[in-house]
Amino acid sequence: MLLSDPKDCKFYHGTCFTHQSRNMLQIFSLKLAKIPVDTGSVELYGYIATRDVLDPLLNYVVNFSRNDPLIVKKGSLIEMTGPKRGIELCDSTLIEYDMRIKTGGQAKSDLQLIDGVSFVDERGTLSEYAITRRIHGDYGAVDITISRLDHAFEATVEVVIPEVQGSFNMSLGCFTSKLDKEIQLFDGTIVEPRGLGWSVVAVVMRTQMHLKFKIGSEPSSSSEYCCSFMPHCHGHATELVKTDFASISVKVTWSSLPCRWTTLHTLLERYAHDK
Repeated sequence: MLLSDPKDCKFYHGTCFTHQSRNMLQIFSLKLAKIPVDTGSVELYGYIATRDVLDPLLNYVVNFSRNDPLIVKKGSLIEMTGPKRGIELCDSTLIEYDMRIKTGGQAKSDLQLIDGVSFVDERGTLSEYAITRRIHGDYGAVDITISRLDHAFEATVEVVIPEVQGSFNMSLGCFTSKLDKEIQLFDGTIVEPRGLGWSVVAVVMRTQMHLKFKIGSEPSSSSEYCCSFMPHCHGHATELVKTDFASISVKVTWSSLPCRWTTLHTLLERYAHDK
């Protein structure tokens, strides 16, 4: 949201040409593809993050501590807690990871799921076409689904449920830039008024971002509610979604990514320093 309310705009026929769209990387999902023994759920902790030319610091997509691990089954999605800002894809972007399986004993006995760094190259990634790549590790693998989105803006999605009529199940999926791959923003039970935090999504200009809510007392009997937003270089839009269980306030803040430049060499130096 860094440039959601800029003060240096220059306009031509009512359109700001100071703040431009960028080529961005969108991570759609992370899935636990393999584990050592299929014994049901495992406890995962660690991180998956990106480093791009805007900033060599980590932009976390997943980040769970050993004291508060994520419980996941083989073949299930790994909950994404980020990114906290849009990911630029200009030249190369690093995806860094260190995920472990908690065994119940001391940390030194835990199993290394995946550890290392992968490169996403702008020239080797098709625009607006979702691809799935497998990250192999010593004790399993993670599938990551990504896409390069050209001429995109950053959308920060904030969802607040100010009042409820009773507890209900809710899932919130996001579809962006005419792609049919879902980004899962929330999946759980609502028992009281609350905010769901915020999520960052890349949206290609002149396309739409669709938010789909599935709400019901039981997952098998849920109803679907949708709202859609057109991207802008900055500003915000709001919508109120009314259901039998609750009223849901949605705010989308638009921003273009700032113009900064970091070399691939700097990204690698930062990765080596942090490791």
